[in-house]
Amino acid sequence: MMRPHRLFPTRLVALLVVLTWANAQASEPARGLLRVHPGNPRYFTADGQRAVYLTGAHTWDNLQDMGETDPPAPFDFDAYLDFLQQHHHNFIRLWRWELVSWDTAANGEEPAKRLVAAPHPWARTGPGLALDGKPRFDLERFDPGYFQRLRARVEAAQARGIYVSVMLFEGWGLQHVAGAWAAHPFHLSNHINGLLVDENGDGHGLEVHTLQGPAVTRVQEAYVRKVVDTLNDLDNVLYEIANESGAYSTAWQEHFIRFVHDYEKRKPKQHPVGMTFQYARDPGQRGANTTLFNSPADWVSPNPDAGPFNYRTNPPPADGRKVVLSDTDHLWGIGGDAVWVWKTFTRGHQPLFMDPYKQGVLRGKKPGRWESVRRALGVARQLADRVNLAAMLPRSDLASGGYCLAQAGQEYVVYLPGGGEVTVDLSAAQGTLQGEWVHPVTGQITPATAMPGGARQVLKAPGADAAVLHLWRR
Repeated sequence: MMRPHRLFPTRLVALLVVLTWANAQASEPARGLLRVHPGNPRYFTADGQRAVYLTGAHTWDNLQDMGETDPPAPFDFDAYLDFLQQHHHNFIRLWRWELVSWDTAANGEEPAKRLVAAPHPWARTGPGLALDGKPRFDLERFDPGYFQRLRARVEAAQARGIYVSVMLFEGWGLQHVAGAWAAHPFHLSNHINGLLVDENGDGHGLEVHTLQGPAVTRVQEAYVRKVVDTLNDLDNVLYEIANESGAYSTAWQEHFIRFVHDYEKRKPKQHPVGMTFQYARDPGQRGANTTLFNSPADWVSPNPDAGPFNYRTNPPPADGRKVVLSDTDHLWGIGGDAVWVWKTFTRGHQPLFMDPYKQGVLRGKKPGRWESVRRALGVARQLADRVNLAAMLPRSDLASGGYCLAQAGQEYVVYLPGGGEVTVDLSAAQGTLQGEWVHPVTGQITPATAMPGGARQVLKAPGADAAVLHLWRR
């Protein structure tokens, strides 16, 4: 019978040496344009060799200010970047909010409040007043301040080593906020250009995220060109077509994925374009993960699937069809935990957290519980930066618990959700392997003794909590 190995250092029996990444050096600027890794398409790369692991916390008002006053109080973006760096995050979604105002009852907040969102891409010149009492939009004139802010925030993130997915459109609010269409710049009463979008007159305006109106699409294409022109020279850019527009938007989203790709072919740099889950409370308009994986997008964010695999509790091993950025936004809304982070990592995906940052616009229940998620994201990212991630595949067959990322014979990352023992198949490894235990939330490291390869080994976590085992050949 095999005895479980605790992997404690033999020369330091009386002393447990604990290392920590808490004092890691400040992030370097994000350098290198991302593209899908040619050898391991589960990840992006900036140099064609090393994989770039993306993870981070995003929040709704990180581009446009939101608040009960008009204009709303400014969002402190520098403090937000400090927060991301302190947690070792290197990725955000930069949110675009299409509505000029919205009611927080849509996301279950009690008591609900009406929030103003500003600025917007188009200038409010009039003549005439929109439904909110301000000058109407001119959809043929851009607001320079919006694009100056967009540029400045992406540049500031790049200086901190943070990649930014720029959200081009937003569909959740239009579907689920009461009276949303009346707060949309494309409502006939809110602009001077005479665009008729709500052709069926149902008062919802969901046609804005379809190809039904060629004149509407031309206005949207001009806006997308302006965004690309504003950001094309920056390396740290990705694009997301739309947040949670329903299944009705498929052809429209695929059109804009191709539109960005085609337009950037004429530019110095070509950036990855993503498609995220097409959420809708109406079952008839709820999308499917197959639509994402069959799309021309470079990266996707799925929804939970029914069956043995579920992106919440038991993520499917990544197969490399797309880079998967698994986002709590599309799994819970505000949700997840450290267990989810590490299950996601060891199955070849990259976890993102929709964060109730400072309990501002987004308000998560029991706010103290989210810090462990933020910290786990950072610990996973730091470990991903130390391993040869480009060579590693999800290998559930190599660990009895099923959560293992490995370059068989060379390097292994095994997650033990409940601590205890795990059997790891090291048959492909020749000679000895070095090892360490990593705490999945604090990042503390317990160095380990050499581990013989060539057979299955039973290993025991050093404590009673969840643990991450990292093994590699000397």
